[in-house]
Amino acid sequence: MLYLAKDDPALAELVKNEENRLETTLNLIAAENHSPHSVLEVMGSVFNTKTIEGYPGNRFHAGCINADQVENLAIERGRSLFKAEHVNVQPHSGTSANLAVYFSVLKTGDRILSMSLPHGGHLSHGHSASITSKCFDFSHYKVDPETERIDYDQVRQMAHCLKPRMIVAGASSYPRLIDYEKISIIAREVSAFFLSDMAHLAGLVAANLIPSPVLYSDFVTFTCYKTMMGGRGGVILCKKRFGKKIDSAIFPGCQGTSAVNLIAAKALIFKLAMEDKFVQAQKNTLENARVMARLLMEKGYHVISGGTDNHQVLIDLTDKGISGRTAESVLESIGIILNRNVVPKDENASGKVSGIRLGSSAVSARGMGDDQMREIVELMDMALMNLTNTVIIDQTKERVLALCREFSINSKVN
Repeated sequence: MLYLAKDDPALAELVKNEENRLETTLNLIAAENHSPHSVLEVMGSVFNTKTIEGYPGNRFHAGCINADQVENLAIERGRSLFKAEHVNVQPHSGTSANLAVYFSVLKTGDRILSMSLPHGGHLSHGHSASITSKCFDFSHYKVDPETERIDYDQVRQMAHCLKPRMIVAGASSYPRLIDYEKISIIAREVSAFFLSDMAHLAGLVAANLIPSPVLYSDFVTFTCYKTMMGGRGGVILCKKRFGKKIDSAIFPGCQGTSAVNLIAAKALIFKLAMEDKFVQAQKNTLENARVMARLLMEKGYHVISGGTDNHQVLIDLTDKGISGRTAESVLESIGIILNRNVVPKDENASGKVSGIRLGSSAVSARGMGDDQMREIVELMDMALMNLTNTVIIDQTKERVLALCREFSINSKVN
């Protein structure tokens, strides 16, 4: 970044500091990953400066010959990778994608049935803090209190009682597979549209390691920077009959000009997702999450649902007498980065966050495996069980740093 160093040394220094932070810490944030350098390059390319409105072949600005080819490439690759009938690669984010789906076929005030946030759902699935709840009438299904898994009988019962216009499947903190076929049947029973939000799972789906929602859903949304390992931005897949409605809901409905550099990054990661290296990274991601879940349970931690089927491990720390905020803070102090997270028990306790969420994608991208997962869990446990013991905290910090040096991001990811 020679030009940045010249034009803004202070900002250039912050970029270097962030690169160093990533290299010297272990990233267990489930919504993050390490992207190949080629993805970072195309996001920083001249496509940053191109303004586009509309769609390939029908733009409202001249000079779109190359931008059109970029978008068509992303669409073609996305359609092939996910076996989708229609693809829109313009959404700025996953929330933008979800909003566009809602507004494509619903009217303001229509009822939507989705997953409760403390039980695993996402803000854009109608949480009271989200604009989505101000536009539509959301009701929420929950996980079974004993199994901590989706209660499909409850979903069916609520759907038949409420008669929603849309049912949403998908989550931001649900570690188990979702039975998309079962929910699609429920949606058909009540004549509801069916949206699947696979923002967290797209990479695992692309690698054909977990079931895809595409066959069973009217709409599928996802982001490209989590398990997908790509850049920012959202994507919408849908049945062909909804294609024009979706495109109109994005432009001119929800967005003006879209970011061509991010569309290019989507095209690139769709190509890379078809290669063996990507598939192997996703396989490692699944295995590493399962290993962490098993080891944490062996140490007496309450792992939500008793394990994981994807890249996430959700832990309820209530039994340990530690808040999610405290756990997040102490683990960050030793170089293990994750986020505090609400769990089902927090539903009726405003402001209470009793859990933490782990993701295995970024450490898997660094080439780590079973032995490293064992060490990470050991270090986490040492820190959490010795919050005020500065000697042990310092020791764990050194061991984290040694692990980071052994598995450099630059040498493993690219």
